[in-house]
This record gives sequence, C-alpha cells and structure tokens, in this order.
Amino acid sequence: MIHHATHDDVVHIKRCAELAYAPYVERMGKKPGPMVADFDALVDKQSVYILEVRRNLRGFIVCFANKDHFHIENIAVLPEFTGMGYGRQLMDFAEAEARTLGYLRLELYTNEKMRENLTLIPQVGL
Repeated sequence: MIHHATHDDVVHIKRCAELAYAPYVERMGKKPGPMVADFDALVDKQSVYILEVRRNLRGFIVCFANKDHFHIENIAVLPEFTGMGYGRQLMDFAEAEARTLGYLRLELYTNEKMRENLTLIPQVGL
C-alpha cells in the first residue's frame, strides 16, 4: 500500500534513508542529501509517500509537481527489501501520479557518484 506519509512516519523514513544511502557516505565524503533532508517539511508539503506491507515501511518516495514536469527527488527502499520490486512499485506510483496531474515528463535527480542509479534508471523506463 502506498500513501501519503504522516509525521508519525518520519522516524521510519529517516531510518530508511540512513540505511539506503549509507553506502554512499564514504564515496561522497559526506552524507548525501536524502540522509539529511527535512522530512517533516516534506510531509507538510504532502510530497512524501510511503510503501507499507502489513503496516511496516518498506520504502518511500519524495515527488511533486514542478512547473512543466513531475519531479522525483528521492526514492529509497530498506536494504533488506531491495530486489523485491518495491522500488518499481514506487516508480510506477510516481508515473501514475504524474499522468493523473497531466504531466508528460518525469525528472529524477541522482548524484553522479551514485553510479548504480545510472544503470538502474534506464531499466525503469526513464
């Protein structure tokens, strides 16, 4: 189930971001933006959606309308659940939201030092 995050979810979202992005800290020499994001403010803007299974967070996505496109700022899945299709479900959700809002273009940001994402993104059709 994917739905808007609440402030009660923020502690779990932060944990997910910390675990999912931990491998990049050494490579980047600092914590990546998603590890230090102001998730409370993003929840206030209704930009954070969580994917839950049996009321347990598996991953989240931060996405919102931005002028002429739908922007995906962050997507993360808890490491123990990678490879189970949750990232794909979150991307499908964002694509559906974009279409519902009338956007024909998605934009996804990733850091060049997150090389793994550069091979994953074309696989999901972006």
